[in-house]
Amino acid sequence: MNKIGFNVLAWSAVISDELIPIVERLKTMGYDGVEFLLGSPDTAAYKRLGQYTQELGLEVTTVFVVGKDENPISEDAAVRAKALDRIKWALDRAHDLNARIMCGPFHSAHAVFARRAPENQEYGWGAEVLHAAGEHAAQAGITLALEALNRFECYLCNTMEQLARLLKAADHPNVKAMFDTHHANIEEKKFSQGIQTIAPFLAHVHISENDRGTPGDGHINFAEAFSALAGINYTGWLTIEAFSRNDPDFANSIGVWREYSKPWDIAENGLKFIKEMSRQHGL
Repeated sequence: MNKIGFNVLAWSAVISDELIPIVERLKTMGYDGVEFLLGSPDTAAYKRLGQYTQELGLEVTTVFVVGKDENPISEDAAVRAKALDRIKWALDRAHDLNARIMCGPFHSAHAVFARRAPENQEYGWGAEVLHAAGEHAAQAGITLALEALNRFECYLCNTMEQLARLLKAADHPNVKAMFDTHHANIEEKKFSQGIQTIAPFLAHVHISENDRGTPGDGHINFAEAFSALAGINYTGWLTIEAFSRNDPDFANSIGVWREYSKPWDIAENGLKFIKEMSRQHGL
């Protein structure tokens, strides 16, 4: 059975000891792992949390984003160099957490647009940075799982077809892909088609409702998604990524202006939902 994780961004984007009671309760609920956002500057906190989750028997995955000053597809070579340095920093923090997956849309700067369609040169620049990042990831035993975002947050990779193009160009065994049901609900014609397209690269999956609340409470076609994942014999993580306004700074940065579901309700009901969908579709 696939392992099930929960992204603690529903409570906080900050890596600190304040997350300890949250991960403890998630472990008690039956989760196999937790997912953390990489970005907080306190490097010692990553090591403490990594050691604690390991002792608790929880596995860890991570998520990461980059901003305009560290954009892998910038026309400025100095900015692209900063992007690689920043990704390497994040990989070191993922290693501190004992993670084996670092997912996210760090192929390009989040919510930075060029007011035009993506160009061939940008895919080339991004691929160069990701290949170099893959070398660093290999040394740490970490897989990079790149994420396609919806058109309102990204323009380089909105679909699995675009993401596959980028990964083929990056050409590194540690540079893979993830599939997020929230973004795919906006950009893919069919979940099954998108999952089949990205299957050769797929290393991570986010289970996210259309409104970022509790999986199963909205209109996402999870039956199709789970069936397609079973069809490609997907064996990786099924991690819930849901948001709230618990951390106002983070919520404001991604346009979360209202509460969708209470975090613990999402965790409890989402876990039951994933188990039931996995059972129904033989995943």
